[in-house]
Amino acid sequence: MEVTDNSFLRQFETETKSGLAKIEYAQQERKIFLTKLVLPDNNGDNGFKEEFIKEVLSIIKDRNVSMMPTSPDIVSFIRKNKRYRSMLPVGVRI
Repeated sequence: MEVTDNSFLRQFETETKSGLAKIEYAQQERKIFLTKLVLPDNNGDNGFKEEFIKEVLSIIKDRNVSMMPTSPDIVSFIRKNKRYRSMLPVGVRI
């Protein structure tokens, strides 16, 4: 899966068979707020969604910035995958 950062639209995106999947974000200082997950109609399965979120988190980790998930789908993913909690800002618990 190839995920690109469209900084003009402030979203991470990947092309799928049924359309564009994206995670919208807002950046502030050394934090990135993941605000919205949008998937094409036919890609609602958890396998694709989880893989997409993992790829985006990998990109954020490489940038060495904290991430703050505000999208319910991403918050749920972080709760299930405790290893990503180290990317949260100091003092934030999910």
